[in-house]
Amino acid sequence: MSMQSAPLHPSIATDYRRQFWGRIFGDGIRISRERAGMTVEEASGLSGMAVSEWMAIEDGNVPQDVTRLRAIAASIEVSYDQISSLALLCREAWEL
Repeated sequence: MSMQSAPLHPSIATDYRRQFWGRIFGDGIRISRERAGMTVEEASGLSGMAVSEWMAIEDGNVPQDVTRLRAIAASIEVSYDQISSLALLCREAWEL
């Protein structure tokens, strides 16, 4: 018995890719923040972001703004190059 599955509708496939890459980015930020021994409130305060904005990033919202990426990097003491490389790797999370 052969199981064949229908291909995903392009918009669904795009949503899955966006969620997947967003989760990779968010998990990377969360892990870095935890390694730095910080709470979400501490990291967001150091970055100048609202707690809700920081939480959205950890939930998979990948910023495209260099200023935001620099603020994230500085607040959790990770190099900007590492954060920007991660954001570039996860660029499929950006809404097109």
